[in-house]
Amino acid sequence: MAEQISITLPGGVKESVPKGTKLQELADETGVAAQVNGSVVDLSQEIEKDASISFISIHSKKGLEILRHSTAHVMAQAVKELFPTARLTFGPSTDTGFYYDFDYDRPFTPQDLEMIGERMSEIVQEDLPFIRREVSKEEAAETFRKMGETYKVEHLEDLPDHVSLYRQGTFLDLCEGPHLPSTGRIKAFKLLNVSGTYWRGDARNQVLQRVYGTAFPDAKGLEDYLYMLEEARKRDHRKLGRELDLFSLQDEAGPGLVIYHPKGAMLRTILEDFEKREHLKRGYQIVIGPHLLRLDLWKQSGHFENYRDKMYFTKVEDAEYGIKPMNCLAHMLIYKSQIRSYRDLPFRYFELGTVHRHEKSGELHGLLRVRGFTQDDAHILCRPDQLNDEICAIIDFVDDVMRVFGFEYEMELSTRPEKSIGSAEDWERATQALLQALKGKGLAFDINVGEGAFYGPKIDVKLKDALGRKWQCATIQADFAMPERFDLTYVGSDGERHRPVMLHRVILGAMERFIGVLIEHYVGAFPVWLAPVQAVLMTVTDRLIPYAEKIYRLLVQKGIRVERDFRNEKLGFKIREAQLQKIPYMLVVGDREEKEGTVSPRKRSGEAMKAIRPEEFISLIESEYPSI
Repeated sequence: MAEQISITLPGGVKESVPKGTKLQELADETGVAAQVNGSVVDLSQEIEKDASISFISIHSKKGLEILRHSTAHVMAQAVKELFPTARLTFGPSTDTGFYYDFDYDRPFTPQDLEMIGERMSEIVQEDLPFIRREVSKEEAAETFRKMGETYKVEHLEDLPDHVSLYRQGTFLDLCEGPHLPSTGRIKAFKLLNVSGTYWRGDARNQVLQRVYGTAFPDAKGLEDYLYMLEEARKRDHRKLGRELDLFSLQDEAGPGLVIYHPKGAMLRTILEDFEKREHLKRGYQIVIGPHLLRLDLWKQSGHFENYRDKMYFTKVEDAEYGIKPMNCLAHMLIYKSQIRSYRDLPFRYFELGTVHRHEKSGELHGLLRVRGFTQDDAHILCRPDQLNDEICAIIDFVDDVMRVFGFEYEMELSTRPEKSIGSAEDWERATQALLQALKGKGLAFDINVGEGAFYGPKIDVKLKDALGRKWQCATIQADFAMPERFDLTYVGSDGERHRPVMLHRVILGAMERFIGVLIEHYVGAFPVWLAPVQAVLMTVTDRLIPYAEKIYRLLVQKGIRVERDFRNEKLGFKIREAQLQKIPYMLVVGDREEKEGTVSPRKRSGEAMKAIRPEEFISLIESEYPSI
């Protein structure tokens, strides 16, 4: 009889199994990998000693990641078989699917993608096992050198002395794993598109082709995702930005630099005015800091050591300066400009501050990822005993604003990253302050290990748009380190100097990103209060222009954002053009309206309303503004 070992399953259930039992024999049909004593491993692994075991379902977040990573390997196998001279680089899973980067001597075509997809289906049908083997780095390098996979050889230079290789069929790849038990577990996948990228994301390196795909546990999941993709294409803020004449990104200006056209600038102004009002109501003071600060300050803050890859630098009269990637330094200098008393705290400094960050060109994406952007940034300097109240007040502020725009949201607590400043004690105090506020509010949240700012942990708010996509916008960061580095103090009730705590926070986040999200969320059909143009005034004949001009002046004086369309065109044509521009109201002026002193509104949906006096229309517009 085989030697028995003890395993502990979820719920504390204990069982005895023969030594050498494969995890695959214990998993149910949804299991794709296992956690053994806390480590994620393949189901092909044998159990050699007593262990605590849980299984990873294909329907879990981790299981979906494994499915997609395995599908990326199947895609790479198909590419190598169809295009043997293509060289492999990386092929990870993503939040929505997977990709693999290849070095090939010509662009992949849609026909190529179709061929690759067909070969992938054949590989899935072959039900090839994913086989893991651990080897020395030297053996792996020699193997890939013989295969001509120079990118793999280069990548090995950064890896530890022992690595793992995975094989399915004739295909071999360098990979940490884990993977599905076999290719036959892949049920629903689709290749999506190809884009350009650079080796290691560096524009000085070789241009590669990135083939994107997605995979789901079943056909319905894939079908729903493809429908969402089609909806996303309709909502693409870059496309709508052009059609609605909101903004442009032009090569002449430089990548990642946004040019706002009049309507886009109006939309941004509306948001900024809204923000200023709401901040002033909550006791914030508006401040403005410079775009350049001496390099010594960025060294003092820790940005030069921990963030300089994202920064731009320049010289002025032989002095070195950093272009600000964040607004916090000037706010600390404002605080430090006077002696502060415990009675004066908290100070809440708010700035719509424009910053610049060196994002890689391959990561730029419309308004959602840019190099120059404006944050609704604030820094709160408070006593330690005020910290919880201030964090809770920010959470309430976020909730108020998200409800105005109709967004649901989720919370994440991001903890200390590998590159950071400050003592372990201060990090623990900051983390506990954020935890206490979240728990005190009864809010659900996930832990995002190692993703905090370099100076402190943070609460990240992920809003969900109309398609259920998540976007990082608001954040709350607790910071004990910067006040220490800049020797910020206040005089306490005991007459002694004490150290304040600083909270960094944004509500909407980067204005550019938030506007991009709004465009896609509303498909460009903004609520009346946000619409750059709220109404267009239309005449039926030229004879009515004097009356229409009188209405126009009244509306403008009352703050209504209205345009005139007095062209000698058919009314139906004018209405259709205004609808395409997603203008909330069309105001028709005909003979009857002139006689009765009215206008006849039409909604952009096509619904015709009864004729009303201009003053009634003004009240209608004003009633659609939010109140929080």
